[in-house]
Amino acid sequence: MAFGNSNRHEIDEDLHSRQLAVYGRETMRRLFASNVLISGMHGLGAEIAKNLILAGVKSVTLHDESVVELWDLSSNFVFSEGDIGKNRADASVNKLQDLNNAVAVSSLTSSLTKEQLSGFEVVVFSDISLEKAIEFNDYCHSHQPPIAFVKADVRGLFGSVFCDFGPEFAVLDVDGEEPHTGIIASISNENQAFISCVDDERLEFEDGDLVVFSEVEGMTELNDGKPRKIKSARPYSFTLEEDTTGYGTYVKGGIVTQVKQPKLLNFKPLREALKDPGDFLFGDFAKFDRPPLLHLAFQALDRFTSEAGRFPVAGSEEDAQQLISIATSINTGQGDLKVDNLDHKLLRHFSFGAKAVLNPMAAMFGGIVGQEVVKACSGKFHPLFQFFYFDSVESLPSEPLDSSDVAPRNSRYDAQISVFGAKFQQKLEDAKVFTVGSGALGCEFLKNMALMGVSCGSQGKLTVTDDDIIEKSNLSRQFLFRDWNIGQAKSTVAASAAAAINPKFNIEALQNRVGAETENVFDDAFWENLTVVVNALDNVNARLYVDSRCLYFQKPLLESGTLGAKCNTQMVIPHRTENYGASRDPPEKQAPMCTVHSFPHNIDHCLTWARSEFEGLLEKTPAEVNAYLSSPVEYTNSMMSAGDAQARDTLERIVECLEKEKCEDFQDCLTWARLRFEDYFVNRVKQLIYTFPEDAATSTGAPFWSAPKRFPRPLQYSSSDPSLLNFITATAILRAETFGIPVPEWTKSPKEAAEAIDRVIVPDFEPRKDAKIVTDEKATTLTTASVDDAAVINDLIAKLEQCRHNLSPDFRMKPIQFEKDDDTNYHMDVIAGLANMRARNYSIPEVDKLKAKFIAGRIIPAIATSTAMATGLVCLELYKVLDGGHKVEAYRNTFANLALPLFSMAEPVPPKVVKHRDMAWTVWDRWVLKGNPTLREVLKWLEEKGLSAYSISCGSCLLFNSMFPRHKERMDKKVVDLARDIAKVELPPYRHHLDVVVACEDEDDNDVDIPLVSIYFR
Repeated sequence: MAFGNSNRHEIDEDLHSRQLAVYGRETMRRLFASNVLISGMHGLGAEIAKNLILAGVKSVTLHDESVVELWDLSSNFVFSEGDIGKNRADASVNKLQDLNNAVAVSSLTSSLTKEQLSGFEVVVFSDISLEKAIEFNDYCHSHQPPIAFVKADVRGLFGSVFCDFGPEFAVLDVDGEEPHTGIIASISNENQAFISCVDDERLEFEDGDLVVFSEVEGMTELNDGKPRKIKSARPYSFTLEEDTTGYGTYVKGGIVTQVKQPKLLNFKPLREALKDPGDFLFGDFAKFDRPPLLHLAFQALDRFTSEAGRFPVAGSEEDAQQLISIATSINTGQGDLKVDNLDHKLLRHFSFGAKAVLNPMAAMFGGIVGQEVVKACSGKFHPLFQFFYFDSVESLPSEPLDSSDVAPRNSRYDAQISVFGAKFQQKLEDAKVFTVGSGALGCEFLKNMALMGVSCGSQGKLTVTDDDIIEKSNLSRQFLFRDWNIGQAKSTVAASAAAAINPKFNIEALQNRVGAETENVFDDAFWENLTVVVNALDNVNARLYVDSRCLYFQKPLLESGTLGAKCNTQMVIPHRTENYGASRDPPEKQAPMCTVHSFPHNIDHCLTWARSEFEGLLEKTPAEVNAYLSSPVEYTNSMMSAGDAQARDTLERIVECLEKEKCEDFQDCLTWARLRFEDYFVNRVKQLIYTFPEDAATSTGAPFWSAPKRFPRPLQYSSSDPSLLNFITATAILRAETFGIPVPEWTKSPKEAAEAIDRVIVPDFEPRKDAKIVTDEKATTLTTASVDDAAVINDLIAKLEQCRHNLSPDFRMKPIQFEKDDDTNYHMDVIAGLANMRARNYSIPEVDKLKAKFIAGRIIPAIATSTAMATGLVCLELYKVLDGGHKVEAYRNTFANLALPLFSMAEPVPPKVVKHRDMAWTVWDRWVLKGNPTLREVLKWLEEKGLSAYSISCGSCLLFNSMFPRHKERMDKKVVDLARDIAKVELPPYRHHLDVVVACEDEDDNDVDIPLVSIYFR
């Protein structure tokens, strides 16, 4: 199919910044030009539409010929009881339009014809017979250009997707990852040249990859830009399928970069694919035999509904047997596709739930299908090729259901009741849930749980907390928010929007951060009263804290996270699985300080340095100035007490700011900015190459400027270079802001700004012979201590006092905190300028302001589709948690990458078991000792278990250690009194116990890792 190209207005980077970080501008432009039809507006259709409208396609047309029923309210978030009897498509338009006014949302309510499909780039059918689907798909497949066709179904706990993007579909970027690169260390002159790279970072190349070379010195033949195939890829080397014998001898340098190749896919139409489906996309590796059976089951269901004119009735054994009979008949004529053993029990479950669209399934498949539509519109990421089947029968109640329990109750939850039963529905409604976070994940969770009826009964309650406020960039994913909510508390707005979806939702919104400092809010009674905790967080430290609380109070924790098109879910179930903190990703590798400050070799290093300089110049130094001016005596006393190199540096910066670099008018600010440019990009580089000339050698005789180091060149200022002019002007404007100096109108004129900058007198620079430049990669500071630091500090304080007397008493500076999401504040202009000038020094490719924002602003790539999928998967697990009777084998942790697409589901890892004598325990156990015991009583209690305690601590303080004789004097003191007196533990009235960590040995002097010991004193 041909990709569109939008003439719509420019991309709103403030709104779409997180999505741009995933897709890039070109993909977004193609999305903006795409028209999509969604046919079938039950829960799945609404979820798909939501995700595409948030993504920003050109138009979404909603088609449905049926009317809203009470049954629909358990899966479709746009319907309310007031919509019952209205056409589904018409009832959906206004609420979906509110998500993004830049997308044209309209409805079709009459029967579709093939010819109507020609107005769309992609058509999605979520409620269509196979016969009609084949007819429409044949038309789309043969259309010129082809129309991408997606058929998706969710039936109870079963789902399917079929994609056909035409006979020849070009995938422009198969995985969305940045091309991998390496820094070359050596190249051999031989047939099948061997190339080694520096061990700065592992290579991510694979055999068969194509690569291009640049900056190679000596063997310059490789710099011709021609893609070359590699093999024998290793972590730091590979072999080039080329004879380099006659090439020049490699001298030094060189970058090798992966060339990403487009891929052509030949889709089969549905008519052919049904008979010859090819390889199914697997999701759950415990169910290898499931896709062929579900391929058959969905065909049998289609035949049942076409013959009976209805879906099978929930709990009807007669209907289930009829569906099994049809499946058996189809299977007999399948030839090579014949399923050897039809699982009648599974087909029975399939029949019972076939009419129901469950919200978690709709959310999950809405994410998957939404992403497939984006792929069809843009060629970004690898499409699903061509069938995907999924089931979550493990989510069913652990106890068998009888037909009376699944009968309709004339309730908005009837669809869910038809699968899980009315008794289980009551468990959902009575649940006491704590949702931590109400951003992208949190909005989806609140919507899902409102539709499921979680915490909607008289006994139920959901508490949501988030200390953040709504920003414009949130609106492209956090769908419960609107532009008029910007600046309001996330949790309050989200709770109100979720209650509008289901008025019976018992939800309380708080604005507290969850952590040690709010344990008076989220106290013991709060945690003990919970049924389950659902994390919707975006940082590891907060996740670890919530995990520790769930571990302590033995509460289930449902964990999830997203990164661009990737998502993961983890189930933390008391006594059945390991906790979240039991396994962690390795810490992110940080570049050495000397690399960032003097020897950068990629743009990330330049941007890290740029942000550090921004914060030092415009936030930290003005803040230190204000701290000094507010309390001069206390401030100078603290600096004298410190007496170190850091204190000296801080005082030097303050004196500099208030003395020779103090700005009185905007011309002073321009002068300061121009001289900063000279210092950063001219003088410092001259000093560096004076200290380490191009031919410098290390102490071992090796070239100093060998890879990955890049030899720098000083820049030459020219006002005719717009990038230099813009950088200096933006820097001057922010400098003026810190001093409260008005910015004149003439700064908007490049000609006048250039003339003002050209008036600045730039002094000559002479490199110093005694300059110290840090080259040690293990160094953590660039500041070097001196024997006369204390004397220098005293002199600086005297200068500061003089400066202060020359200032008005109310003089204060305005520190500037970096804010990445406001394109009018000049912050990113300065940071991108700093980074790109530095990159120019070192011949590193520069980046535009948007890419600089992603890296310097540490923006987490995020899209609505992966968020929706993650929350759907978690809510399928929530069914199991609230049932309470499932074994660990029934739970699933998931890693998914919608870009590939890849779905990897596996059982959670059980917790590690520690055994001693006839006892066994895990990280979930906590030993409780009541009666306000003394230290002696605690030790005796442990001895009775065959354990000898040699150390007891509370927090970071040691209450007892057998090696210290004086600790024996504490034996008859209450442990709680020791904690108060020694550890200075504060025990508020709501706290009835304290926890101690005990180190023990068994009878054979082996250390035994025992659980936390809780000592109750009230």
